Amino acid sequence: MTLRALPPRDDKPPFSDTSPEIGEDKTHSNLTPPKIGISISTKVSKKAVIRNRLKRQIAAVLYELLPQLAPKWRLVVVVKPTAVQQECGSKQFLQELEELLVKAEVINGHS
Repeated sequence: MTLRALPPRDDKPPFSDTSPEIGEDKTHSNLTPPKIGISISTKVSKKAVIRNRLKRQIAAVLYELLPQLAPKWRLVVVVKPTAVQQECGSKQFLQELEELLVKAEVINGHS
C-alpha cells in the first residue's frame, strides 16, 4: 500500500471568485477536512467484490484516523496487489496507514 499526499494550498483555486459567496464564513475555511481517495486497480483482484471489500476496510480505518488528520490535505491511498495475498485485517491496515500518514507528516502533531 502506498500513500500520495498533497499539502494544502494557501492560494485560491483558479476558478474561484474574489468575492465571497452568500453565507460563506471565512472563519471555517481552516476546518476543511482532508479529501481522501482510494485507488484499487484490477491487478489487485479481478473480482469487484474483493476490491470493494478492501475499499470499505480502508475507508473504515481512515474514518477512525480522521480526527487526527491535518485539515485541507489531499490524500490518495493506492493499494498494491500484495494486499489481497496477505489477507490484511483491520488492525494491520490501521497500523500500516498510520505509519504512512506519519511518514507523510499528515497526522496532526507532525505537520
